[in-house]
Amino acid sequence: MKTVKACVSIKPLSKVKLALVATSLLVSMGVSAQSIVVASTTSTEQSGLFSVLLPEFKKASGIDVKVVALGTGQAIDMGRRGDADALFVHDKVAEEKVVAEGFAVKRLEVMYNDFVLVGPASDPLKLKGNDVVEALKKISAANGPFISRGDKSGTHAAELRFWQMANLADKQGSGYKACGCGMGPALNMASSSGAYALTDRGTWLNFKNRGDLKVLVEGDQRLFNQYGVLLVNPAKHPHVKAAEGQKFVDWVTGSAGQGVIASYKIGGEQLFFPNAVR
Repeated sequence: MKTVKACVSIKPLSKVKLALVATSLLVSMGVSAQSIVVASTTSTEQSGLFSVLLPEFKKASGIDVKVVALGTGQAIDMGRRGDADALFVHDKVAEEKVVAEGFAVKRLEVMYNDFVLVGPASDPLKLKGNDVVEALKKISAANGPFISRGDKSGTHAAELRFWQMANLADKQGSGYKACGCGMGPALNMASSSGAYALTDRGTWLNFKNRGDLKVLVEGDQRLFNQYGVLLVNPAKHPHVKAAEGQKFVDWVTGSAGQGVIASYKIGGEQLFFPNAVR
């Protein structure tokens, strides 16, 4: 008895059909076919803001946002390389530079808070007050312990500006240590070693391992901390998801996104203050 083998000819799927199949699989797995990468600061993530902001954006747009949290300098470099679709950062000088270079389309202000100088509750160097420059002069003169992020972040850039204002750009004292790390780890180091540190207020309010640290210097107008949002330029990097990235920029600077930012509080205290002007 002969066995007859059936030969079935299978046509290769076209690229369009393959894309449709892939999309169907993603949807069936609960993964959105629309997504963008936003390079942002550790402060926006560690403050907890994105945990409330991004779900609301997803509801409004259907777009997933993957946040890569880095220092602002590194986040902006991601934009230069085309490794992100949008930037959410806080170093106005660096933001304006990346726009001037053509790697970002436009800078829009989105929200602000402030920096604070924290340190041991006993405040051995007597820094408490509202003058950040005078506080740094005291730290330098006493070779006091100070933990710097040292990571080219927006917070690090602000700290360097303050040392410059004090004419101490290279004279921070022997107690000065740069960790090359994010805001959370820097605060952990300050907490464990009884050191002073500069932090954004949002991360501080959400920081659980304060130990003996207290806010000692605040209220100085120079401690103002502005955040900006930028679309990476698709003319430089054609693969950038410009339409989806623009939706994120428009939403976060629009009434809905600004409302979510304003409503985010910890212990009844507002972390960020929306101030977008479109």
